Amino acid sequence: MRLARHNAARVLQAFRDAGVAEFDFAPSVGYGYGDRGRESLGRVFAAAFGCEAALVRPQIASGTHAIALALWGVLRPGGELLVATGEPYDTMRSVLGLRPTPRSFREWGIEVRVLPMAQGLDAEALKAALGQKTQAVLFQRSRGYARRPSLRPSDLDPALEACRKAGVVSVVDNCYGEFVDVREPAADLLVGSLTKNPGGGLAPGGGYVAGRQELVEAVADRVTAPGLGSDVGAFPGGKRELFQGLYLAPQAVAEALAAADYAAAYAQALGWHVDPLPGAARGDIVQLIGFGERERLLRFAAALQAASPVESRALPEPEALPGYPDPVLMAGGTFISGASLELSIDAPMRPPWDGYLQGGVSVAYATLALDLAFAAASGKA
Repeated sequence: MRLARHNAARVLQAFRDAGVAEFDFAPSVGYGYGDRGRESLGRVFAAAFGCEAALVRPQIASGTHAIALALWGVLRPGGELLVATGEPYDTMRSVLGLRPTPRSFREWGIEVRVLPMAQGLDAEALKAALGQKTQAVLFQRSRGYARRPSLRPSDLDPALEACRKAGVVSVVDNCYGEFVDVREPAADLLVGSLTKNPGGGLAPGGGYVAGRQELVEAVADRVTAPGLGSDVGAFPGGKRELFQGLYLAPQAVAEALAAADYAAAYAQALGWHVDPLPGAARGDIVQLIGFGERERLLRFAAALQAASPVESRALPEPEALPGYPDPVLMAGGTFISGASLELSIDAPMRPPWDGYLQGGVSVAYATLALDLAFAAASGKA
């Protein structure tokens, strides 16, 4: 409750400072010229995240899309990107050219180097790796599909300071991490998805890029076109859910953190591998559960789906998805399709059969579903 109250205070102050009014919720069409609400929404996000500016758009399709836009905005052919947090999330490997993909960064002459990360972010190794060609450093705050810790803002501070001193742009993939701590990372650019934490369970889609004013404008030129930047972009569906979702996000994230801690304690009691441990400090809303067996993972996912408010009669099955090298199992009947702040689990179908649980905008509903899922997975249903 203390964390939720602290973060609610910063969000509420951001709304007050921006002078949000009913008129700001109105839809816009066409080019979106003169959309006051669009600018107001950007100011609220920027202030809530402690940034100079923010670009918030329904046209940003996903977290991966937001990250790619940010990197396209700051990287140039002949330059180099360092990934400071180990192998990036599966879908980003295609974007960066770490997996052969047409039109990736490598095809545009941008070199990508990945620095290994095991148990923590090594700022000294990053300093040593920065070179004359290094234009930007990407930090993935969440664990992705890896057994490595998620990162809190304080974990990132030394590495972000190293980037500042070297004159290199720092970009933080903030997905799953917003409002998990009392502040956001002090990076040049923060990027994320509105169907995760900052959407509060209400945003129907979209993403954001927040940070230094000139860099946000550079990214805006990639979202639209050079010369148009942030001055265009319509919101045909209006903005009410985006404003209200951000307003509710601190409480929704606190509920999700409580659900994750409950799941960690339950799985640990069954003798399964969990990370983070119950009661541990968290850098995101994701809870890794090591099921150890394919069938156990499938039983858990099926029971979680059956305990969901939407599509409870569906049976989740592994499927090949764009950008993923392995079939992925995704379960969770959410009101917004794929919304990670609502209770769900996904898992790449490969040993050691880890599942990644996330969300739970209501801890009461989440624990009801988790009780059923753990009982089914452990054979006690």
